[in-house]
Formats: sequence, structure tokens, C-alpha cells
Amino acid sequence: MIDKEFRLLVINPGSTSTKIGVFDNERAVFEKSLRHDTNEINQFETIIDQYEFRKKTILEALDEEAINISKLDAVVGRGGLLRPIEGGTYSVNDQMLEDLRNGYSGEHASNLGGIIAFEIAEQLNIPSFIVDPVVVDELQDVARLSGVPQIERRSIFHALNQKAVARRVATQLNSKYEDLNLIVTHMGGGITVGAHKKGKVIDVNNGLHGEGPFSPERAGTVPVGDLVSMCFSGEYYAEEIMKKLVGQAGYVGYLGTNDAVKVEKRISEGDEKAKLVFDAMAYQVAKEIGSASAVLAGEVDAIVLTGGLAYGKGFVSQITDNIKWIADVIVHPGENELQALAEGGLRVLRNEEDAKIYPVSSVESIVL
Repeated sequence: MIDKEFRLLVINPGSTSTKIGVFDNERAVFEKSLRHDTNEINQFETIIDQYEFRKKTILEALDEEAINISKLDAVVGRGGLLRPIEGGTYSVNDQMLEDLRNGYSGEHASNLGGIIAFEIAEQLNIPSFIVDPVVVDELQDVARLSGVPQIERRSIFHALNQKAVARRVATQLNSKYEDLNLIVTHMGGGITVGAHKKGKVIDVNNGLHGEGPFSPERAGTVPVGDLVSMCFSGEYYAEEIMKKLVGQAGYVGYLGTNDAVKVEKRISEGDEKAKLVFDAMAYQVAKEIGSASAVLAGEVDAIVLTGGLAYGKGFVSQITDNIKWIADVIVHPGENELQALAEGGLRVLRNEEDAKIYPVSSVESIVL
């Protein structure tokens, strides 16, 4: 029996580009990164003001490729900074559009994904979806307490890639994602380590605002007392402190680059400082994975390493040497976000799961 073929348009807006793809089931028939000139972007007062411009650019690119959008079955956009919600594929509805336009949890280019998907889909009378936005929050209650009553731990992580890769690994293991305990580590510009218990990410480090391992450009967990002293030293504005934590930390702070390939080249040329920083990052990733294994009480079916840094064989090897006693290590390098978005839409179109209704099951106690 031949499965029905569905055609999907997927849209992933970034700060200066919009990645798009057309998929026939899981097969990409067209992928392109549409670069936006800075002067064009800067003419808009807010990110949301860009949606007509970006939509027009997308439709023109599809037309140039002679792709007939009337043959689409669904449009899937990258989920933005919405209310915290459980993972899954969500139908774009009025409440979601309002929260995306108003920047409920902040302004980011990804907020445009759901809006543009809806705008295109509505004209074609087909469904529009988002899949596993960064605000996916499935933390168990005990994981929310930070120790300071005024501060709750927050779930901000690479949900789209982590969950997509977890599902692929489940297939490899002839099982279902909902039946496995996995530790999934996304290693890119930021690093997040998620404890996936039977299909839910019950604990994960906040990959943006200071938890977990340092990464090529983020600080991860830092000594709080020293950070407080730095904040009140009178030497820095708040924005400067945030840049030191996100953007100017990790490899950038120590070595002046966020390029892991350049760091490994420096190591091969005998740069001892680069070697120390490289070793420290691998050490911290392994330590965070060990923490996640405690969250799962040692019942771990597999550890998954993914993201751009997973292409680095030396880096992966160093981490693996420290964690292989916990469970088998499976490497899925890179992060194919367009593929992950398409797969999320396909699960609904194939009736493998129901599209969720936003904002049902949102976690209102968390304000990003």
C-alpha cells in the first residue's frame, strides 16, 4: 500500500534570513535560505512589521522555482516566543497570532513563522501549524525551584531539534519516543541537555540565560556571588553584562572566536589555552549529562549528541569517554530544523497525533 503523499511548505525566520523548504512527505524537493539585506530589515520599526515583506519574499522565491502553492497540503512555521506550552504540533489560531504579534514572551524573528504560515495557508484554505517552539515547558514541579523563591527555573531550550532527534533515535531503537528515557544534548552556539522521560522533557538547563555548560558564545552556569559583584561594580551597564553572558562568553570570551573548527586548528598547532578551554567545555557537557542521568534515576535508554558541534569527532569522543558508562551514546550531528518542522506537520496530516490547540496546557506560572 502506498502512503498518501503530502506536500508541505515550511518556514523558519531568522534575524537576517528566512529559511524555507518544500517537502513531499519527508523528502525535501526545495530548500533555500533567503538572505535579507540589513538596510531592508532596518526600515521596519519592529520585527512584526516585517511579515508582509518576508511573506512576499517567500512567495517570489517559490514562484521563481515554479512551485505551485495551490498543491500544498499545509504550511508549517517555526514556533516563536509564545506562552510556555507542552511539546507537539499546534494549529495556528487567533490567540497564537495575537501572542506572536504582541511578543508575549519577547520579540524574535521566529515569531513571524506562525504568522506567515497562517497568512499563506488561509489564502489556500489549508491548515497551518507550528512545532515545538523554544518555550516548550514540560518540567516536573520539583525542577522549577531554584532555591530563591522569587526566581523560578525556566524551560528555554532547543526543543525542535531535541524532540525531532529523540523521535528518530526511538525509530532506530525500534521503539516509540513515549516509551523511552533519553538524554538529548544539543550542542551549537548554545548547549542544552534535556532529560526526556517517556516523551516529556522533565528537566533541561536554560540554554539562554545562564545554566548548564558554557558554549561557543554563552556562559552557562557562573559563580553567582562573583556575577553579583560584577553587576554592582559600577563598571558595566545591564546590557553589557548580558552580552558577557550571551554572545561574548564561552569560546568567544576566552579565545575570541565562536568557530569550533578554528579552535581545534589552534589546538593542533599547539595552543595550550585553546586546548584547556576545549577540554573544559567537553567536561562541562559531560557533567551536565551526568546530572540528567540522576534526574532519570539512572534509567537511561540512550544518550544522544546532536547540533553543529556533534560534527567535531574529537569533541564528541572526549564527551563520550566520560559518559559511556551511563548508556549507549548515539550521535546525530547537525540540526535540520526544516526537516523537523515538516515531520511535525506530517504527524498531524497522517493522523499519527492530533494538532494541539493553543494555549491549552500552557504553564502560566512561567513568564519568559
